[in-house]
Parts: sequence; structure tokens; C-alpha cells
Amino acid sequence: MIKEELRKIYLEKRSSLSQNDYATYNNQLCENFFSSVDLSSVRILHCFLPIEKNKEPDTRLIINRIQAGYPKIYIAVPRVNEKMEELESFFFEGHEHLIVNKWGIPEPKKGTIAPLKNIDMVLVPLLTFDKKGHRVGYGKGYYDKFLSGCRSDCRRVGISLFDPVEKIGDINELDVRLHACVTPSKIYHF
Repeated sequence: MIKEELRKIYLEKRSSLSQNDYATYNNQLCENFFSSVDLSSVRILHCFLPIEKNKEPDTRLIINRIQAGYPKIYIAVPRVNEKMEELESFFFEGHEHLIVNKWGIPEPKKGTIAPLKNIDMVLVPLLTFDKKGHRVGYGKGYYDKFLSGCRSDCRRVGISLFDPVEKIGDINELDVRLHACVTPSKIYHF
């Protein structure tokens, strides 16, 4: 299937989740993240914040646990720079310093920029992914552009509520592959 078809299917799949299932999947995903992902060499972790209306994986569970148990890791979160058509990464200063943009994405009002060259791991949003580490996002290309600007050794870890599809049919040279993807049931390495 192609990205456009997969977007439609997985947006519908997410929206049809009951609140109970959504909460259960998020808790399982968080537990699986901490049992599967090596954070020992991570000093700066860039993490997307969930669009609640789209039932994106609730990364706030991961952020809160890192803040409580990993004092040497700094969290950075994205802000959309519409003028430049790119993401900027800002050090996370707390949920009270966020505003919701026109797409429903919580982002920092202001703050200190986290330089891309210093980011060790990026938790990447997606709608679905395939068994080779390609992902389907919302189609604007923000994360592909952002990831292509990160260091080559920066770990790209997708976060998904669902297991992968076999293959995404219309991958192109601008698509940046993941190194791994965490789901509620397991972690996939590519």
C-alpha cells in the first residue's frame, strides 16, 4: 500500500480505539520502551509531544519517567517553524510552558534551542511503519527534514501503538529510516 492509503487506515484505527485500550496500549508501550531501549549513552533525547485528538502515543509517560529516573538526560521537544517549514528543538521546561498550535500539537512558547548536533536520540512520531524501518507520518516531511539534519549516530526510534505493515509502496530518497520502533508488544530493530 502507499502512504496516502496507510494514513487513512491508521488514523481510523487510532480513532476507533476505546479510551481503555488507548490507555492500556500507552502503558504497555512505556514499559516496553524502558525495558528495550538503551539510554546509557543518551544525554539529550528529542521527544515529540502527542496530538491528543489523534490519539498519538502518549509520550508524556516516557518524558515523566525519564525526568524522575534519569537525571542526566535532558529532554528536548519540537516546535514548528512555519516560516522556515521545519522543526526546531527546544529544551523541555515543563508542561506549563507549552501551548497548543493550530494542528493540535503542544509546543514550547519560547525557550532554549537544543542544537541538532547535540541530540543523541529522537523519538519519532508516525502513523505506521514497515519491516524495513520506513515510516508514514502526516505527509508534511517535517520529521524527515529534521532527522536528516541530525548527526549520523543519532538514534532514530519510532513510537507506535501498532505493529508494522509488510511494506510501504511509495518510499522515496527523502524518507529517513528508523533504527528501531517500539510498540506495546515489542521493539523492532532495523
